[in-house]
Amino acid sequence: MTLPIGRAAARFTGLLPTRADLTDIRRAPRRDLLAGLTVAIVALPLALGFGVSSGLGAEAGLATAVVAGALAAVFGGSNLQVSGPTGAMTVVLVPIVGKYGPTGVLTVGLLAGVMLVALAALRAGKYMQYVPAPVVEGFTLGIACVIGLQQIPGALGVPRPEGDRVLVVAWRAVEEFARHPNWTAIGFAVSVAAVMLIGARWRPTVPFSLLAVVAATVVARVAGLDAAKPIGDLPSGLPSPSLGFLDLGSLGTLLAPAVAVAALAALESLLSASVADGMTVGQKHDPDRELFGQGLANIAAPLFGGVPATGAIARTAVNVRTGAGSRLASLTHAAILAVIVFAAAPLVSTIPLAALAGVLLATAVRMVEVGSLKAMAKATRSDALILVLTAVATLALDLVYAVVIGLAVAGVLALRAVANQARFDQVPLDRGDHSAEEHALLAEHIVAYRIDGPVFFAAAHRFLLELTDVADVRVVILRMSRVSTMDATGALVLKDAVEKLNRRGILVLASGIRTGQRQVLDSVGALELLRHNGRDYATTPEAIQGARTHLELAGVLPSGTTRQNQDLLPNPATAPEFSKEPG
Repeated sequence: MTLPIGRAAARFTGLLPTRADLTDIRRAPRRDLLAGLTVAIVALPLALGFGVSSGLGAEAGLATAVVAGALAAVFGGSNLQVSGPTGAMTVVLVPIVGKYGPTGVLTVGLLAGVMLVALAALRAGKYMQYVPAPVVEGFTLGIACVIGLQQIPGALGVPRPEGDRVLVVAWRAVEEFARHPNWTAIGFAVSVAAVMLIGARWRPTVPFSLLAVVAATVVARVAGLDAAKPIGDLPSGLPSPSLGFLDLGSLGTLLAPAVAVAALAALESLLSASVADGMTVGQKHDPDRELFGQGLANIAAPLFGGVPATGAIARTAVNVRTGAGSRLASLTHAAILAVIVFAAAPLVSTIPLAALAGVLLATAVRMVEVGSLKAMAKATRSDALILVLTAVATLALDLVYAVVIGLAVAGVLALRAVANQARFDQVPLDRGDHSAEEHALLAEHIVAYRIDGPVFFAAAHRFLLELTDVADVRVVILRMSRVSTMDATGALVLKDAVEKLNRRGILVLASGIRTGQRQVLDSVGALELLRHNGRDYATTPEAIQGARTHLELAGVLPSGTTRQNQDLLPNPATAPEFSKEPG
């Protein structure tokens, strides 16, 4: 038991912060502090907005940004990642709030955190690389659409209608606005969104989101606009940690939503960390440590009333662009937000909800990378189909189903493409040292086929049809040195085809079988069928010799036409077709 325990301990310690992290923090602290301040300014309105959109209130968004942001910065696997509440997570949380209430969301967050820690211990982070780019692009496009639709009630200044389908809720909000228009709310939302979008093009480094929100708040207070409904009272500080929200009786029903939250947190966090790596030189995140850090963050955030968190792509990008080089920047971001929670809660509570809706509308627009979408749509029809299906599923169903559907469709299309690479071609027999009459006689009774590519479940049945359609010959030689892979289904189909040919009196020989293929063929009983007199053949000339011997014994070829082995092997100069490869 010593070895497994030692291995488990080593695996766990590999997920903890290292001395190198502290060394990185000391390199350029002034630059990291400035980057953290900038990110905090950008993150404040987003944290408030996503907290409101989730249904738990602005205070939940701030608590998440502080607690989850700090823990993920310390224990995460990226030096540059910034974590907190995100629009993608909000999309998942809204129906959970509607069905289970705020305590259900907190419980789901804690369960998801435990699942993320388990995934980290299982070293599951590496599997992120298998998510195709069209799935990620479609997923992002769908999230942007959902976030935009979620802001319709706030932007129109109407109470959020009942329902958990974003399209239905948005339409009901429009109907309510038609009955009771609130042009002040629209003015705030459109103005804030316009300032953010135009300002980002003019001066990308200036935090126009905060400036626009501050301006809207000042105008609402000075003008006394009652239609500009504020956020409401915020607590001056974080609540004491508590497990009072846990309802052990409901844990079973909350497991499915927790799986969805954990899957989204893993996907978005690892994607965000990969984006950060791509924006820098020399930075490389540890995917398993990132899952571990996000797990701890999601375990702790609900204890302080926070919603589930993930790595935030937009805030991480701001962090990188402003010169961050270590975890100190994201820690500074969390610390500044904590100061705001404790010192400026009364001021933050006066921000108009419509202004936050404008912030999130602009965020949704900026999430859509038109150039990337065009490139993906033009790449192949399969990529375009995967992108569209994932985006539509995100909008119509939910994010986890969307990713599953995107991965499933991508897998099917990839299998079809791989299966189409498999080839089954007849190759001519060499003339070699044979006379024209002898070669003609051999050609009447022996046919050789070369199998190229994979022989697996997606391509095997087409192979079966082609092989069993062989014309009336006495021996079939299968050249298998170019078979790239073979699974049990492919081996079983090959066995079936050989048995059918044997029943027709046709002997099937194989040449160039590789070691890995030999094991699969032997496991299903197909290898014995491909042997003649207890052996299979390393090269095609040897297989031809075995076929001729068989035909002589069967009386098909005249006795004595077989030469000595050295005379039968074809001359490489005159038979290059058979001299280039073993089989």
